Amino acid sequence: MNMVRSHVLISIDAGTIMAGARAVEEALVKEIASQGLAEEIAVLETGSIGITGRGVVVVVYPEGIYYAGVTPNDVPELVEEHLLKGRPLKRLMLAEAPKRYVIKREKTGLLKEQPRVVLRNSGIINPESIDEYIAAQGYEAIAKALTSMTPEEVISEVKSSGLSGRGGASFPTGLKWEFARKAPDPEKYIICNADEGEPGTFKDRLILEGDPHKLIEGMLIAGYAVGAQKGFVYIRGEYTLSTERMEKAITEAKAYGLLGAHILDSDFSFDIFIMKGAGAYVCGEETALIESLEGRRGHPRNKPPYPVTEGLWGKPTIVNNVETLANIPEIIKNGATWFKAYGTEKCPGTKVYTILGHVATPGLIETEMGTTLRDIIYEYGGGIKEGKKFKGALVGGAAGAFLGPDMLDVQMDFVNLKEYAAVLGSGAILVMNEDASIVEMLKSVLHFFKHESCGHCVPCRLGTAQLVEIVDRLAAHEGKKEDLDKLLKISKVMRDTSFCPLGQSLYLPISSALKYFKDEILSHVKQAAS
Repeated sequence: MNMVRSHVLISIDAGTIMAGARAVEEALVKEIASQGLAEEIAVLETGSIGITGRGVVVVVYPEGIYYAGVTPNDVPELVEEHLLKGRPLKRLMLAEAPKRYVIKREKTGLLKEQPRVVLRNSGIINPESIDEYIAAQGYEAIAKALTSMTPEEVISEVKSSGLSGRGGASFPTGLKWEFARKAPDPEKYIICNADEGEPGTFKDRLILEGDPHKLIEGMLIAGYAVGAQKGFVYIRGEYTLSTERMEKAITEAKAYGLLGAHILDSDFSFDIFIMKGAGAYVCGEETALIESLEGRRGHPRNKPPYPVTEGLWGKPTIVNNVETLANIPEIIKNGATWFKAYGTEKCPGTKVYTILGHVATPGLIETEMGTTLRDIIYEYGGGIKEGKKFKGALVGGAAGAFLGPDMLDVQMDFVNLKEYAAVLGSGAILVMNEDASIVEMLKSVLHFFKHESCGHCVPCRLGTAQLVEIVDRLAAHEGKKEDLDKLLKISKVMRDTSFCPLGQSLYLPISSALKYFKDEILSHVKQAAS
């Protein structure tokens, strides 16, 4: 058997599929065969490489050269020049290839490379192959937990790691698990919240598409720790590829004895089921999600009781989001001390972000907690496109905060941002250049929340409608000076009286927009006739 000298990786995710990745893959296989290179060069599928908005992305190893915007018509030239003659095809090469992924921390301070924990396998292995996941040390963590750790020891390790929820609320993960473990009811459930409805947020989708077995392993460990035997992945209905890959991964795991009864010949049994959401943003809230899982309309529940004591079908339930659960196998395999070497003392670990807007290289990154906004935008996002100036960023998704230029050096972590009345939220960072309109951005945010309000409570139902009326007037340059005070007053009342986080969240984008961009918003006030 001949030794393969090159691997050509095709990034297959929802975005690249729409750009024609399957056609490029087929063309590559045919062209490589026609050049007599089929035994020397392997064409492989992988998940997202992290580059978005650049069409089909192809990586050639061992050189590590990245090509973007590849079409089937480009394939003959690419194969002949690079794979046959050994000359990279410069016209398709990325101007600045992404920095090499690193797993271990090699120095203190900010690593310019990506310290990948959650995304360790994404863009490297075939997400549809359980064998490749196992070859990348997959399922070693659940094996370690089942053979050498008690459930209490697993929870203790997660608590010691300092991992907090990556869905926005940042509640300590180990503490949540401990509450559920101690709940007296023996029937318990694990829910993975993959209902990613925040505009501009797609990190969980790319994790699911790029490494579905890691999520399964994280859920297995959670189930073992709290004493659950069933888990549910609540996936946004539009996430077709995520659903397909999760279904395939579950089938493979069952075939390998990693799901079902007596996993790895232990007393632990666990099954995972997929449930599709119908696109309601409010179902990202854990109790509304549970209502939906139970077959009802996704309205939030009164709290307390909290899901850890009375959740799905009245049983103790853990609800963690995709990114949170994807951290778990690495923590159990490598230990809490290893995990705490990343990030800050008060907020350890890494964070996955989607960088969007007016940046040169939008996409998916993972970096340490505490990395500054400046480094995220300029080191990973490539700076502002076309040499324009940075105006601001909406950090944390639609329910996040607008940050101005004087916040570029703020450290991005849960603890530090709280001091500035900002949040990491969903991990989306929407960057705006000097030409962007804050009023139009705020208008888009408020219209989204009005559309997504479930109408369950009066403050949110009426408040969102009133906020939209005001921002529409401002956008049309027909606003009044007192409209700014009304925006703040109404959103503050909603924050204090709304039933769930949807209505409570609008105060943050409104107050932060007024804090950093008040003069611009005032310029939309209609001037009285002299």
